[in-house]
Amino acid sequence: MNTGTDEKGMPVYGEILGEVRDRIKCEKNGVSDETAMKIIEDVVLEKGGTAGLDFREKSRLAELVFNVTRKELDILQPYADDRSVREIMVNGPDMIFAEKGGVMERLPLKFDSREHLEELVRRIAAGVHREINDMNPIVDARLTDGSRVNAVFGNVAVNGPVLTIRKFQSRTLRMKDLIKSGSITEEAAEYLKVLVRTGHNIFVSGGTSSGKTTFLNVLSDYIPEGERVIVIEDSAELQLEGIENLVRLETRNANSGGRGEISMRQLIKTAMRMRPDRIIVGEVRGGETIDMLQAFICTI
Repeated sequence: MNTGTDEKGMPVYGEILGEVRDRIKCEKNGVSDETAMKIIEDVVLEKGGTAGLDFREKSRLAELVFNVTRKELDILQPYADDRSVREIMVNGPDMIFAEKGGVMERLPLKFDSREHLEELVRRIAAGVHREINDMNPIVDARLTDGSRVNAVFGNVAVNGPVLTIRKFQSRTLRMKDLIKSGSITEEAAEYLKVLVRTGHNIFVSGGTSSGKTTFLNVLSDYIPEGERVIVIEDSAELQLEGIENLVRLETRNANSGGRGEISMRQLIKTAMRMRPDRIIVGEVRGGETIDMLQAFICTI
């Protein structure tokens, strides 16, 4: 398992990880992160010393084991915490890439096995009450920080499970930021402001990573106070601020028995019965387009 830790530490990695997990399980009431790190450091000192690891190697190994056992994204966590990384792409257990500063690079990481990666994908899906398995091999989810996650199981992806994580900027952009960067002119910004305030229907379209979500967030700043806004998304990711009367709806996949699916079409139809002043649909690409167009007609 190449994790950025020196290969010298790898022979004892599995032994250390197993011992740490056993000790944590022995704690009757669970353990805090601080206690877990103390357990990890003790085990690394014991077994790392026997393996002849120096201080730097032990520190790296302790950090790795902590991420694997305690962090949401396992071995990917350091890159998820790196603000310069915008996207993480996992193409099977041993092909991991990241977009950093606009440049794509392969990371010095790999998962222990296909099963290790699948377990991470399951945990992410379960965190937002979704399910991914051979019967439901595709899932869209989100992390606790709001980052978007798409995962495809290995029975569909030839090279093994695929995991794509798109991070969002910690600072919410405003229209003035887009004007300053040259992404839009002041005249165009003022025109869009008028369209939003007067309730016109607006489509935001573009390719992957072209900034559609960011631009929709920016436009939402112009929604007048007091309006009731219904937001419908596959996976909640829009960061709408300053809207008090806000309802957020999210689609849901079917369970392993093929039941419980809530589709975009269903949510658009029910949103029309919720007395909306505005309906914001995060993304449409299927039959729900018809329902959305019908909703437009009903509001003319």
